[in-house]
Amino acid sequence: MTAQYILDWSPSAIVFDCDGTLMDTERHWQEARSITFRSFGLKPPAGFAERAKGVHYAECGILMAEETGKPDLADDLTDALLGNFTALVHEEPVTMPGAAALVRLAAEHLPLAVASNCPRTMVESCLDRAGLLSYFGHVVVAGENARPKPQPDVYRIAAELCGVPPHEALAVEDSLTGMDSARRAGLRVLGLGESPAGPEGQLADLWVESLTAPELLTWTDRHIGT
Repeated sequence: MTAQYILDWSPSAIVFDCDGTLMDTERHWQEARSITFRSFGLKPPAGFAERAKGVHYAECGILMAEETGKPDLADDLTDALLGNFTALVHEEPVTMPGAAALVRLAAEHLPLAVASNCPRTMVESCLDRAGLLSYFGHVVVAGENARPKPQPDVYRIAAELCGVPPHEALAVEDSLTGMDSARRAGLRVLGLGESPAGPEGQLADLWVESLTAPELLTWTDRHIGT
């Protein structure tokens, strides 16, 4: 699907990622990883933040242990990572620019769902504190009969719960891991951020800098808010 084609297309449902897409929590994950590394006297390997983006927290804990040569600390690092992240999010839940407006508009016309690698309690708590939870008919998280992204399970299940075939649903994602998951599930993908060079740039049908991008606002007026 070309970018122009998706701009002329109307979805039957929208499935949103949570971290970094609806909620400005990626910075909390980065800080939680830094705090966790420091608390164990470990130094983050070069480029770790990018490799960890969008990765399930349990797998991230394993990755932290492996890349620092401390495989025996995987469970402890995982527990500490989640605890540190939970504390940071509780202190400062913030929505991404344009997220609340898009969700509220889309909810008037389409079924909405969330597909996340984070624990359910974390996702629902963040969205509830941001005043967005009630707009979503379904929240699908990894671990509840669903493998984490990049496996397609959470997006496939979310589309099914919305009552539409995957190819009629739009996934909104900020991580390559999540885009890969949505693509494999058969959804069309809106990628947030700068399109990377090479094959990874093809994971999204359309890339926009943020949910406030002019082309996205024009598209929502024509294909959602009518």
